[in-house]
Amino acid sequence: MSHETWTTVDRYIADQFIPHDEAFDAALKDSDAAGLPAIAVSTAQGKWLHLLARAIGARRILEIGTLGGFSGIWPARALPPDGRLITLEISAKHAEVARRNFARAGVADRAEVVVGPGLETLPALAGPFDLIFIDADKQGYADYFPHAVRLSRPGTLIVADNVVRNGAVADAASTDEMVKGIQRFNAVVAADRRVTTTVLQTVGAKGYDGFAVILVERP
Repeated sequence: MSHETWTTVDRYIADQFIPHDEAFDAALKDSDAAGLPAIAVSTAQGKWLHLLARAIGARRILEIGTLGGFSGIWPARALPPDGRLITLEISAKHAEVARRNFARAGVADRAEVVVGPGLETLPALAGPFDLIFIDADKQGYADYFPHAVRLSRPGTLIVADNVVRNGAVADAASTDEMVKGIQRFNAVVAADRRVTTTVLQTVGAKGYDGFAVILVERP
């Protein structure tokens, strides 16, 4: 199967199950116009995050890695009126783009962008969060994970994106720093007896990758 086929099927899924929403198109266009990298989750993946948040009745959501806000809008729209999304972004430029996109999407009242390196802003946060989404620098995942668990409660879901890396994660000899970062993350998660985990491989418009889905049993 080719990337072209995966992309065609992604488009089919979106056409069938995800009503068109101008706010999402505008978020991607605004991000592109601002020169942000085109690495946001796909529309189908965003809808999956939205459904996860709804399914667990999330009231507090933490996102590590905001980019232009596309991935944050999806779970933010699943929150109740008094719910809260806190999203961490190292780049002030990216944060401003995200804030505009949150406002356009109607979630500015429940989405807060915190600017700064994640390992500096995470210690100041208080939990618990119901859903935590990690989608930032891959070299930092293993260091973000202990903070995510600290900010959890029994039943919190932690989801981490890009943990398959086009299959390279299984290559023990890889010298790619992002792959090595994910390998460290996977090893840390696998050794942590407070959580239970699986990884789902994914294909689509974003290529071949995967999500780690982690259930916190005890923080």
